[in-house]
Amino acid sequence: MIDLKDFYPELIESAILLLVLFLLRAILKKTVRNFTRKIERLEHRTGLIMKHINFAIFFLTALGLIVIWGLDFRHLGVFMSSIFAVIGIAFFAQWSILSNITSGVIMFFTFPYKIGDYIKIHDKEAPLEGMIEDIKTFHIILHTHNNEIVTYPNSMMLQKGVSIIKPNEFYEHQHHSEEDKNKEQLPHD
Repeated sequence: MIDLKDFYPELIESAILLLVLFLLRAILKKTVRNFTRKIERLEHRTGLIMKHINFAIFFLTALGLIVIWGLDFRHLGVFMSSIFAVIGIAFFAQWSILSNITSGVIMFFTFPYKIGDYIKIHDKEAPLEGMIEDIKTFHIILHTHNNEIVTYPNSMMLQKGVSIIKPNEFYEHQHHSEEDKNKEQLPHD
């Protein structure tokens, strides 16, 4: 017969861990929501950041419970090194996935553009401009003036220069672009 008195220390430590991580999650959630309101980000983007926070809290909970309930540290070291070796190889093979996720989080907190902005990406090989329709975990979705939907990797957004074209400048920009196209179509002397 199992006596619960034998497990009081583990039960108390587990309850404290869960309480602390629950409070941490609540604080982070409130902080992100306040930040979102302050910088006027869309609710959809906040949901993506909250998914990342939830994953991190789940990982910390699982790791904490494993340690509390007595997985031997020698075995834990072997287990964790094996896990990190597999993850390391997978991330090295798919480094762009990790960098796009990280870039998406960085862009949420620091970048000056948001959904609905018309941007111009300064890339010598493939210049691109369009209106941001959505900012996902891995890429940005742009709607170009040619009515194309283009996905652009988040990591590239951090590496390239990006100009935001304000609404009044956008109409001027469109007007000049149309004039340039018309000049190109005219026969030359």
